Amino acid sequence: MRRLIGAGMLGIHRPARPRFGGGGFEAGANTSNIDPWSIIGDESSVHVTTDRSSCFSQNPVAVRIEVVCDDCPADGVGICNPGFWGMNVEEGKAYNLVMHIRSLESVELTASLTCSNGSQNLASNSVRETNLSTWTKVELQLLAQGTCRTSRLELTTRKRGVIWLDQVSLMPSETYKGHGFRKELMYMLLDLKPRFLRFPGGCFVEGNWLKNAFRWKETIGPWEERAGHYGDVWHYWTDDGLGYYELLQLAEDLGATPVWVLNIGMSHHDAVNGTMLAPFVKDAIDSLEFAKGSDKSTWGSVRATMGHPEPFPLKYVALGNEDCAPFKLIYRENYPMFYNAIKEAYPDIQIISNCDGSSGPLDHPADLYDYHIYENASTVFLKNNEFERTSRNGPKIFVSEYAVNGEDAGNGSLLASLAEAAFLIGLEKNSDVVQMACYAPLFVNDNDRVWNPDAIVFNSWQQYGTPSYWMQTYFRESSGAMIHPIMISSSYSDLLAASAITWQDAENTFLRVKIVNFGPNAVNLTISSSGLQAGVDTAKSTVTVLTSSNLLDENSFSEPNKVVPVTSELPNAAEQMQLC
Repeated sequence: MRRLIGAGMLGIHRPARPRFGGGGFEAGANTSNIDPWSIIGDESSVHVTTDRSSCFSQNPVAVRIEVVCDDCPADGVGICNPGFWGMNVEEGKAYNLVMHIRSLESVELTASLTCSNGSQNLASNSVRETNLSTWTKVELQLLAQGTCRTSRLELTTRKRGVIWLDQVSLMPSETYKGHGFRKELMYMLLDLKPRFLRFPGGCFVEGNWLKNAFRWKETIGPWEERAGHYGDVWHYWTDDGLGYYELLQLAEDLGATPVWVLNIGMSHHDAVNGTMLAPFVKDAIDSLEFAKGSDKSTWGSVRATMGHPEPFPLKYVALGNEDCAPFKLIYRENYPMFYNAIKEAYPDIQIISNCDGSSGPLDHPADLYDYHIYENASTVFLKNNEFERTSRNGPKIFVSEYAVNGEDAGNGSLLASLAEAAFLIGLEKNSDVVQMACYAPLFVNDNDRVWNPDAIVFNSWQQYGTPSYWMQTYFRESSGAMIHPIMISSSYSDLLAASAITWQDAENTFLRVKIVNFGPNAVNLTISSSGLQAGVDTAKSTVTVLTSSNLLDENSFSEPNKVVPVTSELPNAAEQMQLC
């Protein structure tokens, strides 16, 4: 029997594995530590240290640059920052620099974008001020006169004296909707037509230790006042410039429903419960008021001040991430405190449990429950019928993280994508109990591969989709489509998976038949369809194939299109036709 697939079936998961960072100075244990900044000049010309003189209470550390040369080098002395593995600067484009400066003397400071070794000056602008005795925000625009993929920012002077700097930010003037996201990466996300965005991450939410968990209140407000925190699961510092507000805004820009993953007082190695849990419950309720409350409410007014007076359409809240199995007793103790408080304050919120209810009923209330799978390709392929025997009563399933990993996945292989496609076909067929699903992880910087594979690989100036990314494009019309019964009759049927969906736009009705061949043999197919409400338009019919000469083939920066869908006409399109 045909059945409607839920309108919000397929979405994306924002991983916290790539590095998102910005300016500012952090003292650490050594007050002379300015990493990742470096000093331009030697000790005879400049002394660079840090002190706690900043005007930002949450970020008290500033850098102190003392220029001691009278006849300084022609290019000046100071500091430079390479960004993450070099910044992409392109000729003709503008870059906006924000920094905070203090000096008891007049300031002559030059901001430059140069190639990584400083040999090529791509852009420069200067600050010449006589009264910066109190901390002053200075904004400059740098217009590039050349292109370099591994650029750095230099802040230099030839004038003797002392300058303090803090909270330095450099951003391209052109980002998606002006919200700071790289356009090319956003276009790749939009091309998937995601119906939801799960954030701020998975393990990132918990932390190895609670002291390093994601705390949403510390990620809102002016970026200069965000203290940042150490992501101890993936081992990097984040300044939290990409915070709760920005992630809600990202979901809005994608036209996706936010799925907010909350910490419920648990990390990988420690937890709180009982009366110590009260602040966590309050934070959870406050986070919902920030997203959904009126602009007159306590936290809704903070959102409005940040530029979004209208509430965000937050509908789903996940209580924890992968916390049920390792900490079963504590999770079951903490869970009802959050569930009851949220349902009382916001009864429309759909709550997602971490406990897997696919093989037996949950012992606590939930609207949905999490299901995660990271396995080899054969196991994921065989999971395409995983939910056929799952009870249709009770909470729905949210497959919030799925992917093939291990040796047969490599950095993103064709084989992995085929297994994942079969798994998604199984989710389509069981969409009466599977409500939502998303691949993970989404992004990886090629210079920082702490997890493989990922859907989208990028560096400072390039990006490509792995076969798993392209596989998902076959399913972008599945949300809200009608799924139809399909039968496979073949001696290879155990290695095949197939589904058929129909959907409409303003003018046409479309039928899409997806077939995955996971076996080593080519298969000739006869496709027969019945009950079509209109005839087949041969002129508009196509066949799209994702394949390669080797199952372990991958895409790369040198061959970004080695494994991508190839579309061709289907001149023999009919209610009954042959394919091979």
